[in-house]
Amino acid sequence: MSLVKFESMLKTNNIYFFDLVEFEEIIIHYLETGKHSLAKKAVKLGLEQHPESVDLKLLKVELFIFDNDLENASQLLKKIELLEPNNDEVFIQKATINSKLGKHLEAINTLNKALIFTEEKVDIWNLLGMEFLYLDDYINARLNFEKCIDIDLEDYAALYNVVYCFDMEKQHEQAIIYLSSYIDKNPYCEVAWHQLGRQHFVLDQFKEALKAFDYSVLIDESFIGGYLEKAKTLEELGNFKEAIENYLITLELDDPTAFAYVRIGECYERLKNHEAAISYYKKAVHEDPLLDKGWILLTNLFYKEEQYDKATYHISKALKIDDQNPLYWRRYSEIKIKLNFFEEAVTGFDKCLSLNDNAIEVYIALTDVLTFLGEFNTAIHTLYKAQKFYKNFAEIEYRLACLFFVLNKNSFGFDHLKNGLQIDYDYHIILNELYPTVFENVKVQQLLQNFKKAFE
Repeated sequence: MSLVKFESMLKTNNIYFFDLVEFEEIIIHYLETGKHSLAKKAVKLGLEQHPESVDLKLLKVELFIFDNDLENASQLLKKIELLEPNNDEVFIQKATINSKLGKHLEAINTLNKALIFTEEKVDIWNLLGMEFLYLDDYINARLNFEKCIDIDLEDYAALYNVVYCFDMEKQHEQAIIYLSSYIDKNPYCEVAWHQLGRQHFVLDQFKEALKAFDYSVLIDESFIGGYLEKAKTLEELGNFKEAIENYLITLELDDPTAFAYVRIGECYERLKNHEAAISYYKKAVHEDPLLDKGWILLTNLFYKEEQYDKATYHISKALKIDDQNPLYWRRYSEIKIKLNFFEEAVTGFDKCLSLNDNAIEVYIALTDVLTFLGEFNTAIHTLYKAQKFYKNFAEIEYRLACLFFVLNKNSFGFDHLKNGLQIDYDYHIILNELYPTVFENVKVQQLLQNFKKAFE
């Protein structure tokens, strides 16, 4: 009723009297609903009618802080502290200002003072925990959040924060001990079982993780997070059919997500059901057209099935979303080679190198395509680039040897051939696969025979 009366007053410009409690309720309502301009009006009118109210002044401080007007907030707090030096809310607001200024140690000291005067210690412990998190002091943060849970077992925000602290310290075994102890006190808490499962999952303890996730969804049959984690765990255990069933449950419980569609598709792919996999990957990119992972999964599946035209279409979609991903360019080039579009393959491999994908496979593939195109000098230049990263690699030496033989630079060719034979004699069969004319060269055959005798 007081809220209706207040808003009626604003519309008519009449002045009505409200007692202090009514003003506080009105202001808090507006703060909680994000109507800060109305909260300011209520504070202004409230202080006009109750100018000595410390509680209204503290609410005004809160509004100053929301507007980032920290100077006025601090000045008003000093005045309030003179009136009520033991008011815990004064220390809380001072800590909030220090925190906003990045003075987290000062905020912690101020909150510790607030603990002396407050009866609501849980709120202070929670604030202390957050301040310690800002300092990456996960031990002290966790200890404060644990105090919150000791008072209220159903403070799930604090529970999440405790687990987060364990995660950041990579203390997963300790997290399991803590969560197990918590579950002993609150066995029907799906959140705790879910978090316990996550810790086992991180440690590759998948059977234990599955058991925990099972409990989480038994307690709450609509717990989407539990089904998702259970499905992921089933994947790790190789039970793809049951994983699919759990992903499908999440689609029934809430709006479909591209993530779930992708995971279902990957399960079907592992089950060799490519038709179903493609269907779900397509649902994923329909749900989220900017999901490059969906497009690349479709690309790879069509590539496996040797449907290179379809693979080309889908890799182009992935590249439009992320043209800075060298793995996408590598797949692009591999597809172009299958379609005999060698110049485009060169473009793709060059793009890989420009994006710092210096894998030996990229250099070798690019060299072989350039050689096929008759660009021997460029191929040699590419192999010399590769040697900056890969010393004493037979794949490089044999190719350099053959390229120099093709260019009639036999002395260079023999030097590199000897290097290759010394590194890996057996790999010389590549000569016959890539450059049969070089392999059949009499002098080359003689050198191979000499090395063979030496190895025998």
